[in-house]
Amino acid sequence: MRRDDLRTSVRNKLLRWVVRALALWVASSTPTFARDRVKLGIIGGDSEIHWAKAKEIAARDELDIELVVFSDYLLPNEALAAGDLDANAFQHRPFLDNQIKVRGYKIVPVAETIVTPIGLYSRRVKAVGELKPGAELGIPNDPSNGGRALLLLQAQGLIKLKDGVNLLPTVFDVIENPKRLKFHELDAAQLPRSLDDLDAAVINTNYAVAAGLTPGKDSIAVESAVANPYNNVIVVRETDRNAVWVARLVRAFQNDAIRQLLKEQFPGQFPAF
Repeated sequence: MRRDDLRTSVRNKLLRWVVRALALWVASSTPTFARDRVKLGIIGGDSEIHWAKAKEIAARDELDIELVVFSDYLLPNEALAAGDLDANAFQHRPFLDNQIKVRGYKIVPVAETIVTPIGLYSRRVKAVGELKPGAELGIPNDPSNGGRALLLLQAQGLIKLKDGVNLLPTVFDVIENPKRLKFHELDAAQLPRSLDDLDAAVINTNYAVAAGLTPGKDSIAVESAVANPYNNVIVVRETDRNAVWVARLVRAFQNDAIRQLLKEQFPGQFPAF
């Protein structure tokens, strides 16, 4: 082989080696959009339908969602903080804020989902005005939902709360109670089962639906969805708030397919994000 041909051959081999090395460097330095799997805590009931659809949507976005169903409001945050869940989606902001304050959880909301207006239900009367003096009313015993219940009763003219209570009034903040209503503070999940023993009860939508009650139809009063501060939220640990999979989880719920599902299967029941 002539010297010039040898030089050309060596130069070409060297060039091919450089190109391959560059390609490997680019491949290794380019972030990959890996498939992720997350455990999401929800409360049983209609949320299982919403999130089953979101799970299908997420799968097309390289995200596998494992739904973990709870029946108790206190457990999903505890499980998330402990690392047994990657996210949860069951609570409104006031409930979350109170849980963080009381328990010191390092968890944060990353997106809104739906509003589930709380309602007043009764098997004994057909209208709020039919409640008799001394009627016994059940309300949730946790601070955020108990306060929410009292605000609903105030909006119906049944009681008056002192000024400045914001979203967390208690029964001790009732300054006017013309019908001398008696309040029974019970676990939110127990209220539907206690309805037969009470004149009325303020029940969260998911527990009402699970008990066969339809908001707007079976309720004698329901919270307004307009400018409602009780938007439900998706929550993750603080350390995960900027993780790539979080954006995909949010996209799985915040989309037209979920909006259409809520509109068609739950008309008027779940005003959406």
